Amino acid sequence: MSTDTTGTATAAAAPRRWLALIFIGLAQLMIVLDITIVNIALPSAQQDLGVSDGDRQWVVTAYTLAFGSLLLLGGRIADYTGRRRAFLIGLLGFAAASALGGAAPEFGVLLAARALQGAFAALLAPSALSLLAVSFTEPRERAKAFAIFGAIAAGGSAIGLVLGGVLTEYLDWRWCLYVNVPIAVIAAFGRYVLPADTRAGSASSRFDIPGVLLAVTGLVAVVYGCSEAESEGWDSLTVTGLLTLGAVLLLAFVAVERRVARPLLPPRVVTDRTRGAAYLAVGLSVVGMFAMFLFLTYYMQVVKEYSAMRTGVAFLPMTAAVLVAAGGIASRLIPKVPPRVLIAPGLLIAATGVALLVPLDAGSSYAAGVLPGEVLVGFGMGLVMAPSMNYATHGVRAEDAGIASATINTAQQVGGSIGTALLNTVAADATAEYVDPARNGHEVTPQVLRDGLVEGFSHAFVYAAVILVVAAAAVAVLMNTPRPKGGSGVDDAEPLTVHMG
Repeated sequence: MSTDTTGTATAAAAPRRWLALIFIGLAQLMIVLDITIVNIALPSAQQDLGVSDGDRQWVVTAYTLAFGSLLLLGGRIADYTGRRRAFLIGLLGFAAASALGGAAPEFGVLLAARALQGAFAALLAPSALSLLAVSFTEPRERAKAFAIFGAIAAGGSAIGLVLGGVLTEYLDWRWCLYVNVPIAVIAAFGRYVLPADTRAGSASSRFDIPGVLLAVTGLVAVVYGCSEAESEGWDSLTVTGLLTLGAVLLLAFVAVERRVARPLLPPRVVTDRTRGAAYLAVGLSVVGMFAMFLFLTYYMQVVKEYSAMRTGVAFLPMTAAVLVAAGGIASRLIPKVPPRVLIAPGLLIAATGVALLVPLDAGSSYAAGVLPGEVLVGFGMGLVMAPSMNYATHGVRAEDAGIASATINTAQQVGGSIGTALLNTVAADATAEYVDPARNGHEVTPQVLRDGLVEGFSHAFVYAAVILVVAAAAVAVLMNTPRPKGGSGVDDAEPLTVHMG
C-alpha cells in the first residue's frame, strides 16, 4: 500500500522510523561488538585450535582486510540493489559466518569465517547507516537518531569487552561468535518496518568495474601494510612496498572516478567541505579511541593482572560518558549549532583524556590513573561521533546515501588500522629502549618489563593526543557549515511516500 498524503504519511511513518532504528542499531551493535569481543576470545581460541603466536593475528587481520577493503563496494551495491535488501543479506550472511566461526574445527575454517564476516559487514554497515539517513530527514529527529547511532558506534566496543569476558570466562570462546546469531535474527525482523527499496541504477547502468578493482586492491594494500607494520616495522620492504602500492592504486582510483560516467565514489560526495571534514574527524578520532582501548586493555590485563571480565567492566564508565555526551548533549545541540561547535571541542576533550593517561605507571590506581582519562575520552567521542555520522550523509543525493555511509565506515577502518600500527610501533620502540640493559644498565626483571610496557604506552598516548588536537584544528578550519536552518538531511529521500511491507 502506498500513501501520498503528506499528513497521513508523516503520522504513519513516525512510529515506523523509530522502530526501524531499534533494528538498525542492533545491526550496528553487532558489528561494533565483533571488533573487541573476538580480541577477548583470541587467547582461548588460540589454545583450543593450536594456533601459533605468529599466526594468531590473522584472526583479526582476516576480518579487517575484508571489511576495510570492501566497504566502498558494499555501499554502492546497497545503492544499486536496494538498501533494505542489502541490509538483510549482510545481516544473515554475517550471522551464518559467525556460526561457522563458532563451530570451526580448525584454524583455517576460523580464518575463512572471519573473512566472510568482514565481507558481509562491508555490505551491512553502509546499508544500516544509509537506511538511517533516508529514514530520518527532519532535523530534530535526525539529531536524536544519529546521537543513538553514534553512541553505539563509540561505546559498543566497551560492551564487547564485557560480553566477551563473560562469555569466555563462564561459557566458551566460541560463544563470542555464536552470540551474533540471535542478535542478527532479531534484527532481521526489521524487514517489516525498514524503508522500501529504491535503486540508484537500472538495467542499462554500467557498474564502475575499474573503480571497484582499484579501490579494493588499494585498500587491501594499505590495511594489510599497516597490519604488517606492527610486526615487521615501518621500514621493512614488505610494509613500504604495500603502502606505496596502496597509495598508487588509490591515486589511480581518484583519477578514474573523475572521468567515468557512473563512479563507484562520486567526487561530489567527498569534496563537500562538511562531509569531507566529517570523514576526517572520524578517521583521526578513532586513533585516540583505539589507542586507549588497546593500551589500557594491555595495561589492565598484563600490568595490573585484571581478568578479561574485570577489564571489560572497567571500561563501562567510558560507555556511560559516550551515552551522556551523544544522547544527552549532542542530540539536543545538533539541530541548533554548526557541527564544528560540537566536533572540534569533542576532539579536544578526547585529547585531554588521552593526555591524562600519559603519567600512568605500573603502580597507578584505577580510580586516579585510568578512570578520569577514559571518561573524558568517552565524553569527547560522544560529541564527535553523533554529529560526524549525521553530517557524513547530510545533503547527499538519495542515490549516494549508501556510498556516503560506506565512506565514513572506510575512514574509520583505515584510520583505525593506520593509527593502531603507528602507535603500536611507538609503544614497542619506547619499551625496547627502556628495558635494554645496554642503554640503562639495569637487570631485566618482571617489574622492569612491566615498567617498560607502561613507558611505551605513555609515549603512544602522547602521539595520540597530538593527533586528536590536529584533528580538532583541521575540523575547525575545514567544516564551515553554518547553524542548521531545517530541511531534509538527504536530498530527494522521498520522505512523504510510505511503502508498507
